[in-house]
Formats: sequence, structure tokens, C-alpha cells
Amino acid sequence: MELGAFSVSLAVKDLGASRSFYEKLGFEVVGGDPSQDWLILRNGDHTIGLFEGMFEQNILTFNPGWDKLAQPLDSFTDVRELQRQLKASGIDLQVEADESTTGPASFVAVDPDGNPILVDQHV
Repeated sequence: MELGAFSVSLAVKDLGASRSFYEKLGFEVVGGDPSQDWLILRNGDHTIGLFEGMFEQNILTFNPGWDKLAQPLDSFTDVRELQRQLKASGIDLQVEADESTTGPASFVAVDPDGNPILVDQHV
């Protein structure tokens, strides 16, 4: 099962302090909007999102349809198909994509330890 580009979405308390910290680790801002309290940073192949006040805990994030640089892929498994496969294998979802739609959509699963996993398709 190909889930797409991977990143970690971090729930931060202070966007500026977190940005400064991760920049010292070699990350560079590649997207986001600090006026809306979120930034995307990259260090080589590694991507993290910093989100102040948007959610309570860190989230593992997968983006079907994107490569590791958030560029659209020519071919990928649609988020609704991934959702069907996971549900068929017995995984319960907290949030489901509307299977009657096409294009951008997302779903959320939670692993046995309570870690949320967001599968978020933007294309």
C-alpha cells in the first residue's frame, strides 16, 4: 500500500520558538503561513509541519498524490481507495473521506497507542 509523501505534523506551543529550533537543526521553511500559525519545513528528504493551536497532539501525515517535495505524481492510489482497503482489513477510522467525491479528501486512523494518522490528499 503506497500512502504517499510522509511528514510529521507537530502540535507546537510557540510557532516562532519551534521554527527557530528546527532551523538550527538545518530545516528550512518551504511553505505555510505564520499569520495562520502554521509552517512547513524541510531538511533534505525530511518534512515536518509546525502547527500552533490547531490540534492537541502530534500526527503522522501521509499525502497520496505527492512526492517527498509535495509535487504532484502522475499516478497514485486515491485516498478513497486507501480508505476502502484499510476498512476492509479491519482498521477503524475516526474521520472518513466522502467516497462519493473526487479530488482532495482525507481520513484519520488511530494506531493502538493512540497516535493519529492523517491521510490527506491535496490533488
